[in-house]
Amino acid sequence: MILFIEGKYPYHIQRMNQDLTFQEAEELYQMLKSKGFQLDLTRGKPSSDQLDLSSDLDTALSGEYIHEGIDTRNYGELLGLDSIRQLGAEILACRKEMVIAGGNSSLTLMAHYLSSLHFQGSGKGPWSMHERNSFLCPVPGFERHFKLCEQFSINMIPAALNGKGPDIEQIKSIIESDSSVRGIWCVPKHSNPTGETYNTECIEGLLEIAGSKEEFRILWDNAYAVHDFMDSEELPNIFSFAEKKGLLDSVIAFASTSKITYAGSGIGFIAMSENNLNRFIEHYSSVTINPDKVNQARHMNFLQDFQGLKSHMKKHADIVRPKFQIVQKWLSKQNYGSWTSPTGGYFVSFNCEPGLAKEIVGLANLAGLKLTPAGSTFPYGVDPNDENIRLAPTACTNDELEQAMELFNICVTFATLKKRASS
Repeated sequence: MILFIEGKYPYHIQRMNQDLTFQEAEELYQMLKSKGFQLDLTRGKPSSDQLDLSSDLDTALSGEYIHEGIDTRNYGELLGLDSIRQLGAEILACRKEMVIAGGNSSLTLMAHYLSSLHFQGSGKGPWSMHERNSFLCPVPGFERHFKLCEQFSINMIPAALNGKGPDIEQIKSIIESDSSVRGIWCVPKHSNPTGETYNTECIEGLLEIAGSKEEFRILWDNAYAVHDFMDSEELPNIFSFAEKKGLLDSVIAFASTSKITYAGSGIGFIAMSENNLNRFIEHYSSVTINPDKVNQARHMNFLQDFQGLKSHMKKHADIVRPKFQIVQKWLSKQNYGSWTSPTGGYFVSFNCEPGLAKEIVGLANLAGLKLTPAGSTFPYGVDPNDENIRLAPTACTNDELEQAMELFNICVTFATLKKRASS
């Protein structure tokens, strides 16, 4: 018998039954453990097949280094080539004049922006290193955002997600009681790891908060803006809403081509208002002379334009889609827990019974399946309920993924029945 119960979040389905005994689950686990697997679902990396889609990057320039009348091998063009800035603008749905095209990592641009806040502030002078500066962190969320906050001594305050973005009412309550809050991290489309896309109500709520707190910044990490692998909800344009409300200064957006072309040698983008850009450039120009324009030129020759990029992403979708179907197939057999069913991005978020995430990840690791460490999707690595596990199915082959998901299922079942047997 399978009993369908509404899960913790609207996008979760929970399935519970008693198909296996504890002894049967333990025997299955020990059998799979003995196979000596070496499987890895830790990070949202493109597979080799996906990276092969961009092999023509290597010959895209054919020795022609003059692009837009610029010798791309030389110094200059701090903001990046015009054509690649335009591409970034179309990814982020803003004007080219708002965009800086940088090096291979949007994460680096995030670090530069946080650094600029400490040295210059967001309009009222530098941040004091002796004051408590806090960011809201939607959870479960992206551990790289959390790591940046730790490095810059920015206090992190968890904020719940509800399937359509952060819980606005909770955020308002936090801000009313804590004057140190200066911003919020957001992965607004195919969010890492829940897969949700922020809706209009959420975006308007975030901007309302920004309107009531002048220095509040919405750090809009739109990493999966073009990473649909099924029909997906459209992300409302936050810049359009912000401009109408006179709040363009409140939004700092990021994107990259890291999961579009080569993960290790793509192009990062940051976009912001003219006021913010002029202030940021003072800091940015002190730490870099120019981006890798050769790489920017070869990307433009390869992708051509935004339509070319979208065509390229359809090829990615054809490779990625079957992997997420494999994950959903195996999770549909799972008797314990709840999970997301994303239509894009790189992750599936799984919630086990409270208190078991570390146990499950540990069992998987002993059996040769590496998973993202339990707690990673929360600030300071602390999941208060010890229940969230992030699955990243893209990097391995389909056959490996079948093995990994079978093993994951058994680890969840074994840990759950073990707990129940001891209680």
